Amino acid sequence: FFPGAGYEIGAGLEGGGRVLGALNGTPGGLVLGSGLGYVLGGVLGRSTAASAEVARTRLSDTTAEELVAGSLGVVGGVLLAAGVAWPVFLLRQAYLAFPLFGFAVVALGYVGYLLGASKREGVLSMFGGRTGLSPRQAPAAALPRLIDSSVAIDGRVLDVVRAGFLHGKVLVCTPVLAELQGLADAGDDTRRAKGRRGLEVLEALQREPDVDVEVLELDVPAVAEVDAKLVRICLDRSAALLTLDTNLARAAALAGVKVLNLHALALALRPPVSAGDDVDVLLLKPGKEAGQAVGYLEDGSMVVVEHAREKVGTEVAVHVTSVLTTANGRLVFGRTADSAGDGDRGPRSPSRRRTPVPAAGVPARPVPGPPPAPGACPGSATP
Repeated sequence: FFPGAGYEIGAGLEGGGRVLGALNGTPGGLVLGSGLGYVLGGVLGRSTAASAEVARTRLSDTTAEELVAGSLGVVGGVLLAAGVAWPVFLLRQAYLAFPLFGFAVVALGYVGYLLGASKREGVLSMFGGRTGLSPRQAPAAALPRLIDSSVAIDGRVLDVVRAGFLHGKVLVCTPVLAELQGLADAGDDTRRAKGRRGLEVLEALQREPDVDVEVLELDVPAVAEVDAKLVRICLDRSAALLTLDTNLARAAALAGVKVLNLHALALALRPPVSAGDDVDVLLLKPGKEAGQAVGYLEDGSMVVVEHAREKVGTEVAVHVTSVLTTANGRLVFGRTADSAGDGDRGPRSPSRRRTPVPAAGVPARPVPGPPPAPGACPGSATP
C-alpha cells in the first residue's frame, strides 16, 4: 500500500522534471513510500501482535453466548461494509481500493461484534426458536460459580469442595476481594478476623485440584453496592451465584440469576431428628445392652431405646435424648415416652398420656395412676 501510494504521489509531482534531487518524482516517491511502509509496518506489526494477545486473553474469558452473538454481529458488520464500501472499487488504482475496502470490513465487523456481544440476549432470542440457543438453558452444573464474601468468610465451601459436591470453575471478582481486604484492615478485631479468614479460604480454594479459581479483574463502576455488582456480573458472565446471604439470594433470583445457597443446602442436610424431639419408632430387635431395643427411622438411622426390650415388635413413642453422627451414618439414642417420668404431680389421664422428659442422668420414677383398663397390654399403664 505505502509503495503504491508513494509511486502515485511521485508520478503526480514529477511534472516532466526532477523535483527530488538526483531522483525524478516517480522513483523518489516509490523509495520514500517503501521506507515509510517499512517503518510503519514494523509499528503496525507489533501493535497487531499485542492486540492479538489481548484478544486471546479476552476470548478465553468470553462465554459461548457472547461468542455466538458476537459472530453474528461480525457477519452483519461485514455485509454492511460490503454494501457501503463497494464504491471504492471504482478507483482506478487497485492498490488503494483493496486496503480501503479491507479497513471498512474490519472496522464495521469489529463494531458488529461489540454490538452483538453486548446485546447477546436479544440476538440469541431471535434464533432461540429455531436453534435452541438461549443463555438461560445451561444447566446449573455447567455454569461457573461466582462466590461472595459470606461464603469465603464462612469457610464451609472448602468441605463442600473436598467432598466432591462442588467442582469446575469458581469465579472471584475484585469487589469481593476489596471487601475482604477492607475487613482484614479494619480496626475491630472481629471484623479483621473475618476478613483474614475469607482471604485464607480463597487461598485454600486455589490449591484444591477439583476447582479452577479465576480472579475476575473487572468491576461495575455504575453500581455502588457490592451485592448489586455481583448480580450484574453474574448476568454478564452467565454465572451462578454461590452465597450464604438470604437477602442477596432472593434479589439475585428475582433478577434471573441461578443461585446456589449454601444455607439452604445446610438446612436440607440437617438431621431429621435432634435431642428433645419425640418420634414414633417400630422396635425390631433387642439391643446389645441390657434393656435396650433397636428400631430405625425412615432414612435408615438406627434408634437405640433404653428400657424397651420388652416392647420389641411394637411401635412406641420415643423421646430423643442424643444424636451421634458417625462415618457410617447417624445413631439416635432415646427412651420410651411412658418411661421418661419427670416427677409428675397427680395422676395421668388414661385417655391422654403425657410424655414428660426426665433430667439428664435421673432415672424415671413411677407415678401412681389408675389401674390398667381390662385387656390393656402389660406396661401400657403405670402400676
